Amino acid sequence: MQRRTKIALRRIGTTLLWMAVVSGFVVLLVAAVQDKEASRCKGIVVKLVGDDSNFFIEEKDIKALIANDRALNPVGMSVSSINIANLEKIVSRDPWVKNAEIFIDNQRKLNIKVTQREPVARVFTTLGSSFYFDKDGDRIPVSSRYAARVPVFTDFPTDAINLQKADSALAAEVIEMGSFIIADPFWLAQVDQVQITSKREFELIPKLGDHVIAFGDGTDIEKKFNKLLAFYKEGLSKVGWNNYSRINVAYENEVVCTRRNGAEQPKTLTAADSAQIVGTHDSTAHVQTHVKEVKQPETTKSKAKTKVVTPKPAPVKPKVQKETVPHKKEPKAVYKPVKRSVNTTKNNRTP
Repeated sequence: MQRRTKIALRRIGTTLLWMAVVSGFVVLLVAAVQDKEASRCKGIVVKLVGDDSNFFIEEKDIKALIANDRALNPVGMSVSSINIANLEKIVSRDPWVKNAEIFIDNQRKLNIKVTQREPVARVFTTLGSSFYFDKDGDRIPVSSRYAARVPVFTDFPTDAINLQKADSALAAEVIEMGSFIIADPFWLAQVDQVQITSKREFELIPKLGDHVIAFGDGTDIEKKFNKLLAFYKEGLSKVGWNNYSRINVAYENEVVCTRRNGAEQPKTLTAADSAQIVGTHDSTAHVQTHVKEVKQPETTKSKAKTKVVTPKPAPVKPKVQKETVPHKKEPKAVYKPVKRSVNTTKNNRTP
């Protein structure tokens, strides 16, 4: 009987001990929460998330959004009286802020985590206004302090915020092309400006080379840029960067070029798909052959002959020979890197 009583008393004592431990823990937890709520905010910490090379807002800008208003400034306020949801709305109103998250850490500091919008294109409209497009298609106003290193698109047809169907489709093409150019360091450095034509097509103004690139509409962007890159490597690098006033890559599997002499008809340089052209010797020869072929129509003989005489320091006798046999001599003189066949070379030699 006594043994049973001892066991019962031991169980009661253990239970009471655990109840005391749990009660003490609850009391401490409640006290800690009350202490935190009654304590004062000691400061503001801002963390910016995004591409740090294109930050248009700084920590001081975010702090100023709430700290400049005494009614909103959390510093010195009790933690329990800070309206975090309201502060998030205020910070998110900034046009460069995509998202804002606010919380209070254990050091009693207000933490603001800001995700910034990332522009992909700078747009100038036909009416003269300017803004940025971000990846989501939202407009971002131009900053008076910073300029993003993104492609510039000119002659966008409207200033309206709510775009019509055609304008919305054009904006989507601008965003897609801008994103592609930004992702490629070469094109970001080479493309100086993208002009939007009245037909809602694109013309590229390069930084290197005195020519205009007719790009067509915003479809097959990657394919067109690859084809243009192949032509740069296999065509212009041999013929010269300033030989053409216009290069058209809008056509399927070909590049159409117009000589700087406006009276001369455009020359079609056939090219296989860009993936087949780059680094392929045979396709290079194919392109060059077409360059020579388009020089032979009668309508361009006299004008092309004038271009040959100016750059070549030849005596009078060879000049007379060119008038006698212009059809065979002319291509070799204009495109020195391109060699004609063996028979043609023999015919042009002077004994």
